[in-house]
Amino acid sequence: MTTNRREFIRNVAVGAAGITIGGAISGFSAKSYSRIVGANDRLSVALMGCGRRVGAYYSALKNKENNVDVAYICDVMKKQREKVGKDLNGKVSGAAKLVNDIHEVWNDQKVDAIFNATPDHWHAPGTWLAMQAGKHVYIEKPCSHNPREGELLVAFQKKYNKVIQMGNQQRSAKESQDIIGEIHKGVIGDVYKAVAFYVNNRGEVPVAKKAPVPEGLDWEIWQGPAPHQEYMDNIWDYNWHWYGWTWGTAETGNNATHELDVARWALQVKYPEHVDVEAAKRHFMNDG
Repeated sequence: MTTNRREFIRNVAVGAAGITIGGAISGFSAKSYSRIVGANDRLSVALMGCGRRVGAYYSALKNKENNVDVAYICDVMKKQREKVGKDLNGKVSGAAKLVNDIHEVWNDQKVDAIFNATPDHWHAPGTWLAMQAGKHVYIEKPCSHNPREGELLVAFQKKYNKVIQMGNQQRSAKESQDIIGEIHKGVIGDVYKAVAFYVNNRGEVPVAKKAPVPEGLDWEIWQGPAPHQEYMDNIWDYNWHWYGWTWGTAETGNNATHELDVARWALQVKYPEHVDVEAAKRHFMNDG
């Protein structure tokens, strides 16, 4: 039974709210199930990236019913991985090791799953390299930096038969599911058009300038699969979203991932046959 239980746990999806095993075996609640699995059946997980999204994993990692050991806390910025280590110290199971290089995590055969919360350019490559190393992956949106990477993700998933889930809070939100269900039932009649929009009071993006690499940052690993270049000030932490397509996907991958998906979901359509784009700077004309 031990082998069967471990195989089951290894194939549980890594979700946006964490790793859940509720209702897994008839007659057992998540709480009672967690009591019968042994130490060898615990799911060993690693955090890849400790920036803004990592806090969303805390409650699930701390929940003893999820039967999870945190094996690694990995980030290329020393202060970020140390902060997460301090946040989780004594509050999660597992002797979490703080590391700079994700290759150390991939090479550890005891790690079952990885939470990929890196910048966009690392999403797809980091996920398929993890699958190749035998890991399941929860990946933050967008799942890929470009459409071709998305196709490769599907191919890798089929080849290595691992669980992948992209974080999409709109899809998983009960409110979204309820209203889309009502729309599909005809609550507003024949639906033929959806308008998706996103607004934000973002300030001016600084113009990037050459600067020394910040203390504690491994700039080479941060760049990873992207074309390498000299460090520019105010890039690594968040503004990588906006400086061209080298690392980020701008609002297309940042928020349109959610909003356009809801529109397609409501209309029950797949891919567009034609796209018109109008784009310009209309507020901060000289920003980065």
